[in-house]
Amino acid sequence: MYRTDHVTEESERTAFRKAEKKYKIYYDNAKKKKIPRPVDLSEVIDFRSILESFKRSGDLPDGVFELKCDFNLPVFGLVSRPGFYFIPAALSVEEQCHWIRESLTTFPQPPNRTNHNAIYGPVQDLFLAAKEGKVLVEEDKLPENVDSEVNLDQSNVNARHWNFVKLNEYCCRDACKSVSASALLRKLRWSTLGLQFDWSKRSYNVALPHKMIPEKLCMLAKRMAAPAMPCGEEFHPEAAIVNYFGLGDMLGGHLDDMEKDWSKPIVSISLGCKAIFLLGGKSREQTPVAMFLRSGDVMLMAGEARECFHGVPRIFTDPENTEITPLESQFSDEDHTSFLDYIQTSRININIRQVF
Repeated sequence: MYRTDHVTEESERTAFRKAEKKYKIYYDNAKKKKIPRPVDLSEVIDFRSILESFKRSGDLPDGVFELKCDFNLPVFGLVSRPGFYFIPAALSVEEQCHWIRESLTTFPQPPNRTNHNAIYGPVQDLFLAAKEGKVLVEEDKLPENVDSEVNLDQSNVNARHWNFVKLNEYCCRDACKSVSASALLRKLRWSTLGLQFDWSKRSYNVALPHKMIPEKLCMLAKRMAAPAMPCGEEFHPEAAIVNYFGLGDMLGGHLDDMEKDWSKPIVSISLGCKAIFLLGGKSREQTPVAMFLRSGDVMLMAGEARECFHGVPRIFTDPENTEITPLESQFSDEDHTSFLDYIQTSRININIRQVF
């Protein structure tokens, strides 16, 4: 799904790598608080500002155009990057909150795979366990009278298995390997929906157990993909990856090159804290274009844009720059405080693909 080149001294000097270093977050250590170093953001494209200006005057900056298509929202493109399209504020606040909840509670559920599978096997109800303050414990045998959720890989009954237990029950046990559910949630980096991607072989493995992409997400992806689709064709969502970003996280420059037909777009949905996205060219030597990504924005990459290196060098998690006030208002009631706590310092990206 992703292709990244091996990091070498030469690659460290490329234009793409220089841009990553420019926008990556660095800290100056104060007495008791890390202070992000100032960074020059004057060259970062702001499509939200472009949208507001376009609504007022109909004018667009040099290098940016409006795609003429039958779509209910303005769709912008870059003259220098054919096949790349940006739909600012494409999702309502209510839609954003819905997909944040799904990304944390439903999408990581087995048989969908996450980055935790390699160590812990399938992990059930991670977000709920974190909310309840539980601990994931490695055990050979389930103790009696313990409220636990079994995370046993049924394909290998001899494999180690891990169980969520209440903290007070864990404290009464002999020493054993454990990790808090809240720590695991913060270390959640990806989950896969639909056809599962085999990271070790860098290919889709149709034999792996999987669920179909939820119909509501399929409908959203089809609707958003329409401006970038070849005339008369419909987008068929077959696989998706959900990326989770926290404080200091970044996504290095890479290509999405494992799908069969690059004329079909990747539909990328941004949720949570603001970020910077870099869109380069077919070589890392080409200077990338930087742009802001905010919650509710949608990007499409099709055709030539599928051959462009891209990445996310920075997430803004300081309260002054997250720009998630509408989400905070929606999640302010007592029933949603766990979602609020998470999204105040995190970003979620859902990208949906047609594989075949």
